[in-house]
Amino acid sequence: MTSPRRMLLLSIVLVGLAPSLAWAVQPDEVLPDPKLEARARAISAGLRCLVCQNQSIDDSNAELARDLRLLVRERLNLSESDEQVRAFLVKRYGNFILLKPPFDLDTAFLWGMPPLVLVAGGIALLFGLRRPQSTPAAPLSQAERDRLAAVLDADTPL
Repeated sequence: MTSPRRMLLLSIVLVGLAPSLAWAVQPDEVLPDPKLEARARAISAGLRCLVCQNQSIDDSNAELARDLRLLVRERLNLSESDEQVRAFLVKRYGNFILLKPPFDLDTAFLWGMPPLVLVAGGIALLFGLRRPQSTPAAPLSQAERDRLAAVLDADTPL
């Protein structure tokens, strides 16, 4: 009979393994050479799925992601280096295919926007919280005080 502690431990291990069991790479895509397969996995882990956009092609079930995984493996079978495979894909799809695009003129806007938004928000907050210097109201003249007293006593509209 199993103890509750063993069941809890088994549950924790299974929950921990669940994300690794959900990889999208199909058995027919796996290369027979383990070293080449490891290189293909390393490359595809850094490539963005153009359909899902926030997943790597290694994790995506989209048909285009499968095609890209097969393309990576095909290029590796042609004895290309990892950099040559990435360069081929960047040339074909642009820097957007990289999950971590390099900082250059094309991506400077993307890299620069978060700090600019934070600075702009800080400046807006600073100016929004600053209280304008209020000038005290000028005292009423004697004529204004007399008029006010008359209105309050008479209960008549102005």
